[in-house]
Amino acid sequence: MNKFYILNQNDKLWSKFIMKSKQYDFYHTSCYHGIEQKFAPILFVASFDDDFIAFPFLSRRINDTNYFDFTSVYGYCGPISNKSFENVSKEHITYFQNQFNTYLNENCIVSVFSSLHPIINGIQLFNNFGKVEDINKTVAIDLSICPDEQRKLYRKSNRSEINQLRRKGFDVLVATTDEDIEDFIKIYYDTMIRVNAKQDYFFNKNYFFQFLKNRCFETKLLLARKDNQISAGAIFTITNKIMQYHLAGTKEEFIKDAPMKLIIDEARLIGNELKLDYLHLGGGVGGSDEDPLFRFKSGFSSSRFMYRTWHYIVNQEIYNELVNLSGARLNENGNYFPLYRLS
Repeated sequence: MNKFYILNQNDKLWSKFIMKSKQYDFYHTSCYHGIEQKFAPILFVASFDDDFIAFPFLSRRINDTNYFDFTSVYGYCGPISNKSFENVSKEHITYFQNQFNTYLNENCIVSVFSSLHPIINGIQLFNNFGKVEDINKTVAIDLSICPDEQRKLYRKSNRSEINQLRRKGFDVLVATTDEDIEDFIKIYYDTMIRVNAKQDYFFNKNYFFQFLKNRCFETKLLLARKDNQISAGAIFTITNKIMQYHLAGTKEEFIKDAPMKLIIDEARLIGNELKLDYLHLGGGVGGSDEDPLFRFKSGFSSSRFMYRTWHYIVNQEIYNELVNLSGARLNENGNYFPLYRLS
């Protein structure tokens, strides 16, 4: 029996479909979508025979109009299924596309944007269905190989600096108290100010506590310290064999020591103990060694994935009108999407 579900974050079916998926990550869970305060989370599910395709979004009203658009949560989202996407039938994909299109047109949805998960490849869903763009490469430590081999793939300078950090007396602990979380939040905010990060990265304090104490996926806040002083911290998630390096920060006085390298190495060891598949570190701005963040991450592994985004214009006429009203120009501003939200 074929059925198309439209679920909100409080619907218990959301979690049931996620848990039945062959691959998924914390980005797909109702808990992570529930942290979003400004927009309404929706999970679309196309059930076809004994299989399903699920795709979560955030619904946003387009200012001063009766129109809406869809976007995705911060991070790597995209579609998931109970099967590998290369084994999902063309008939099932067509069914999802047709049902999704019907909903979009009936509910005044002008455009759809989604970040796509680098490891969970669902690109087959987008054949003749919008536009997929390659954004940048990401880095992952392959935890399926021998731990000693993992470390051999580190950049030589990384191995040396991690050894030096231990000799200098740095160690890593797993945060267990609200005070630990508060210490990390301050370090994170100070880091975002120092690197002149966009306002989007300044999550409020409730975000951190909700995230670290959620009921859908496991989290670990790892803190590096020396002489009982916290020098750096990073939040990692553990979901369905994938560990993600989520948010991180380092105290300014410890930048030269680079304690984050020790934290990542310890996270890798935890991943090995839990028999995970990957520690995904993410990418940088450009996905090349010219970008300092990517160069930092690439020093831990030679494994690469491609981060992509999906853009879909549902109603081209209304989209063009909104772009014109916004003062943006269709032939300028590169890959920004949707263009009418450029400010």
